[in-house]
Amino acid sequence: MTARLTGPATRAWRADPYADALRVGRGPLYLRRHDGWLLPLDVERWCAEPDAADLTVLARCGGPVLDVGCGPGRLVAALARLGRTALGVDVTPEAVARTVRAGGSALCRSVFEPLPGEGGWGTVLLIDGNIGIGGDPAALLRRAAELAAPGGSLLVEAAGADVDERVEVHVEDGSGGRGASFRWARLGSLALCAEARAAGWTPYDTWQAAGRHFVHLTR
Repeated sequence: MTARLTGPATRAWRADPYADALRVGRGPLYLRRHDGWLLPLDVERWCAEPDAADLTVLARCGGPVLDVGCGPGRLVAALARLGRTALGVDVTPEAVARTVRAGGSALCRSVFEPLPGEGGWGTVLLIDGNIGIGGDPAALLRRAAELAAPGGSLLVEAAGADVDERVEVHVEDGSGGRGASFRWARLGSLALCAEARAAGWTPYDTWQAAGRHFVHLTR
């Protein structure tokens, strides 16, 4: 199970053009589905300071925080500046390097590999569409339950649309650069809550901020 979930996606996110975009801190960058549909990736926002929507996430973080798919680490670094214990996990070396340069702590590792503090994280984050990691939300939600402490929280950013899809995608930069194909998923709040219940989570709250949609789950 671990190899199936981590292999192709790990190679894709480590490859250019994603790593190149993080290195310079800007796009354009997209996820492209096999039918040609494009999802813009907001690299500039990821590489900036936390915005108003991010602050609503940070305000809901309790205990030590694990940011899964932390990217360039804006949330981890912000928590560190507040004196909070926080760790980012990302499969892209450049993402981990940027997180560390910003003052955060991060590991270059898949969420499905062994991680520090398993079963003891007060809050686990899946922000910026990271419920899609591995293309299997049920497996990811079960893994998050293993990582979180009893009574802990999972804060997830959901798609704005009422969508529930598992797709094959690749990253591209709009100028001919593209990465390897990998499995991804997109879930709106309704589908996310249904998957979460099956994985042992209880929906606690949903909210919107700056056009983004979030779900707070508890164990």
